[in-house]
Amino acid sequence: MSPSTEKFSLDKELSWLSFNERVLQEAADNSVPLVERVRFLGIYSNNMDEFFRVRVAEVRRATLLSSLKDGRNYSRHLMAKIQTKVLALQERFDAIYVELMRELARRNIFLINEQQLSEFHSLWLKNYFRDHLKRHITPLIIHKNSDLVKHINDDTTYLAVCFYTKEQRQYALVEVPTKNVERFVQLPPEKTKSRKYLILLDNIIRHCMDALFSPFFEYDSMDVYSMKFTRDADFDLNDELEQSQLEKLTKGLKQRLTAEPVRLVYDRDMPEHMLAMLTEQLNISNTECIIPGGRYHSFKDFIGFPNPGRKYLENPKISALDSVLFNRSHNYFEAICQQDILLYYPYHKFSHFTELVRQAAYDPAVKFIKINLYRAAKKSRVIQSLIDAVKNGKQVTAVIELRARFDEQANIEWSRVLAEAGVRVHHGIPSLKIHSKLFLVGREEQGELQLYSHIGSGNFNESTAKIYTDISLFTANQDVGREVAQVFELIEHPYRRFDFNQLIVSPYNARSKLLELIDIEIKNAKTKRKAAITLKLNNLVDEMLVQKLYEASAAGVKIKLLIRGMCSLIPQIPGISDNISVISIVDRFLEHSRIMLFYAGGQNNLYLCSADWMARNIDNRVEVSVLIQDAQLKRMLMDILAIQFSDNTKARIINKDQSNPYRERGNQRKVRSQIAVYQYLVNYEKKCLQLLSQQMADETNS
Repeated sequence: MSPSTEKFSLDKELSWLSFNERVLQEAADNSVPLVERVRFLGIYSNNMDEFFRVRVAEVRRATLLSSLKDGRNYSRHLMAKIQTKVLALQERFDAIYVELMRELARRNIFLINEQQLSEFHSLWLKNYFRDHLKRHITPLIIHKNSDLVKHINDDTTYLAVCFYTKEQRQYALVEVPTKNVERFVQLPPEKTKSRKYLILLDNIIRHCMDALFSPFFEYDSMDVYSMKFTRDADFDLNDELEQSQLEKLTKGLKQRLTAEPVRLVYDRDMPEHMLAMLTEQLNISNTECIIPGGRYHSFKDFIGFPNPGRKYLENPKISALDSVLFNRSHNYFEAICQQDILLYYPYHKFSHFTELVRQAAYDPAVKFIKINLYRAAKKSRVIQSLIDAVKNGKQVTAVIELRARFDEQANIEWSRVLAEAGVRVHHGIPSLKIHSKLFLVGREEQGELQLYSHIGSGNFNESTAKIYTDISLFTANQDVGREVAQVFELIEHPYRRFDFNQLIVSPYNARSKLLELIDIEIKNAKTKRKAAITLKLNNLVDEMLVQKLYEASAAGVKIKLLIRGMCSLIPQIPGISDNISVISIVDRFLEHSRIMLFYAGGQNNLYLCSADWMARNIDNRVEVSVLIQDAQLKRMLMDILAIQFSDNTKARIINKDQSNPYRERGNQRKVRSQIAVYQYLVNYEKKCLQLLSQQMADETNS
């Protein structure tokens, strides 16, 4: 973004920080159960780690490049803004953490450190360290020629140790081994069971540090402080033609392991000589990368903060719903054949999808299966069913995106497992990420091939389906099925030309189609007809589409936006965006579903999407949106959108100041959309059951 457009567009990086501030608001919200508030600190921290690894790293590279050119260095200006905002959020984070620890103590839950141990717990922990923890720890002794950038792990908490003697100082690093041992340890009761004590691994190691070093080092005293550093997560996939994409990605991952640091977070009480040693060893000379913090880092582990107390300290469980339409039939293909089915996770059971794949794996009528895999669960039933399908003689094709950020290594391994099992594995198009959420089954019925399609907004991942809101459409519409098959064809043969009428497919017709849909609303508004656009997206930062929405607003189109994350569009600018309102919802589930609704002269064209409105999704990824044609399903999604836009509990207003004010409730009844949507779907399934029961009764009577 150039300075000249700054007043009409927000920096996406600052907008992202505003989103993460909304996550921090949940940690500060007294209405959120206490243990969940602590876990939101972990979510915030995990988000911030990724922000530095990806977005700050990108700004840093732009800063280095622009320093070689003449003129104003906007990237450096942006980096300064980021630094200011991050430091302010860090102070707020620390204050919230202190308050939450007090609240836990009021409920007899204590997160203690090594200085607060009783003799009983001290002895117990020394035995615990000896029997369970020490085997996972090998200190890294630092010398003048040590290469810390090469030898320490990204986004891992280390304890920086300094041994003092009269003559010298000796430094060492001790990794906190959270990959092998749970970060939180609950101590056994000592005098009363009512008081629950937890301690972090960090503090167990501090308590037992002498047991690590005294057998080999002589020292008069010791200092121990925590630190964590973050690398640039980008890596180079070179264009050497003789290398396969798999080989290039593996090489790129190795580059990531030694990539340039972009952030050092350290205990603000750390002595200057230790901080100077670390910055020198890590080659960090830019103060924009150095963040003072509290005693603990890698707060992402707080996502799994245990609840040793009462049930009310956590969110009440929400039982995922069965789909009556799936459960009514002898097999799932029969159900889909009778009518389109839509599931909304995590309110519906994701096991309906895994059951469909399982049935396809041994159904004699199924001839082939095709699927996009972007992120899979560690123990994926989907992948196991694909392997079972091969064993049963099905033709199975899996398009695995190797460049799914931070899942690259897992996807390389899944590629190997599936290929060895006989699955035809394809890695997509070198220049485009495959981000579509497609599943296609070809089934022989009465001598003809019938296509069954799944198009969705979320990954085929059993784990994230429990915490992300996502939508799945299952359809036996053959026109849609043929175009889904064409998407798989173009992934394997990108040089061929395909025409899409049922689907919007990035990068082939998405930008032109989206502009066309907005233009229809602009035309209607200019002729004094009703015109409206409603969008629910994760991110809205594509400059061309933002400008088109401004044009639509100026023409009189009423635009409502629900944007979870980054939003560079500024609403309510006089003469430019008067007709645009933007809210964001952050609650117990991550809002991940994407829906587009265009009034279209009363037709209400509603699309389910895999893509956000970002240049990368529109121009540099394979994404798929589908028009919802079933009137009942369209009504369902329109009702859900209405519920979400009426949220007055977890909805924040997006404004130019990015101040995240909660929407004022006034005299209206309380609406918490995620709970209201769940109740809506409970009633929806009840109505489906009543309707089916009535149909069965009518058939019996006839």
